[in-house]
Amino acid sequence: MAELNARSGGRRRRTRNEINMVPFIDVMLVLLIIFMVSAPLLPTGVVDLPSMGKAKQTPEKVIEVVVQDDQQVRLRIDRKDADTLPVSELAERVKAIQGEAAGGPNAVPVIISAKKDVRYDEVVRIMGVLQKAGVARVGLSVRTTGG
Repeated sequence: MAELNARSGGRRRRTRNEINMVPFIDVMLVLLIIFMVSAPLLPTGVVDLPSMGKAKQTPEKVIEVVVQDDQQVRLRIDRKDADTLPVSELAERVKAIQGEAAGGPNAVPVIISAKKDVRYDEVVRIMGVLQKAGVARVGLSVRTTGG
């Protein structure tokens, strides 16, 4: 037996502790092809925006608050200009107008409108002032183009 080891030169085959990368690369290429083929078939994301409903009949009396700047608002009652007043007096004036209405308090809807150059946080602040005062039925004016 010693002669056999001497003939082969005493070399033993050593095992290598390495990862064979070929199967890994094959799997990754197959996954890449699957994703490239299936990507155009996936549905695209669609955002459903809320639509504006139309009222069956317009209310008889409407209070419109037109935001002019951060200190002044203009009141319009039944689409007629009433007066300009500071924001601090807005809630009590709207409550007084709603109290005079025949349908009881909060029967008259309040619509807030503003020009394009008025900051959105001013409109939200006006909404907050009215809601803190207990004014119900507060909405935002929406202008549609065409149609």
